[in-house]
Amino acid sequence: MISSMTGFGKGVVSSGNLIIETEIKSFNSRFLELSLKIPRSLSEKEFLIRDVIKKNISRGKVSVSVFFRRERLNGNPMFVDKNGLNAVMEILTEVKESTKSSDNISLDNILLFQNMFLTDSILDIENEFNLVEKSIRIALENFKNMRMKEGAELTKDLRMRIKNIQDTVVKISSASRPSVNIYFEKIENRAKQLFENLSDNAERLHFELAMLAEKYDITEECVRLESHIKMFLNTLEQSEEAGRKLNFISQEMNREANTINSKTISTEISHYGIFIKEELEKIREQIQNIE
Repeated sequence: MISSMTGFGKGVVSSGNLIIETEIKSFNSRFLELSLKIPRSLSEKEFLIRDVIKKNISRGKVSVSVFFRRERLNGNPMFVDKNGLNAVMEILTEVKESTKSSDNISLDNILLFQNMFLTDSILDIENEFNLVEKSIRIALENFKNMRMKEGAELTKDLRMRIKNIQDTVVKISSASRPSVNIYFEKIENRAKQLFENLSDNAERLHFELAMLAEKYDITEECVRLESHIKMFLNTLEQSEEAGRKLNFISQEMNREANTINSKTISTEISHYGIFIKEELEKIREQIQNIE
């Protein structure tokens, strides 16, 4: 089962009055482009968070945001780390004593070191990360479910278009042999008109005409198209890097359609070939949405 590259997922966990929310959203991208927005207290866990995401998402422009909030009336997202505040006071006191300053330590002095005691966390780093990881996994599950649902819709559309192409290949195969025979008869009649001594060269001329007509035979292209169609349908049932494989197969199908159009002498077959190329263009647009 294929999945779309666009999706959204949210995970929420709580501990006491602390609420952790993770949001994951993604758009189309040829490769995995991961953008991470996390609280400052999780900075040393960034690599682990990225690893969790990469194990679950292989392609797409992915944005992951982790938010901390606590259930308080003032909604203040910051917390005072008392150990950090004590450390700041000790530093300022030591500086005051070393410089023999008579000035009192003011709030302004303390706030100059706010990075040392203002934090967006009230838990120790390991407990905090466990909760964050849980919220990420919940968000990932919801995210992947949404991607799978969109992938199912994409699969339905792709199957319909591949069926159209398959039916058209059958029509081309049915029309190709008569068109080659007609072409052979035309050039043979033309040759008879041009050569007075045809009876002396009939065998050689017949051989040359047969070789010329063979150049316009598109049987091999139709067989290869049928093979590509089977491979395309089989790939739709897979999930690992399906987007890249489907894109390659559609390119090969387009190559065969181009060859058919360049070789055929039939207006009917030419129209069929154009229809196949139109369907393939729509297919390739849809494939850009597949992971």
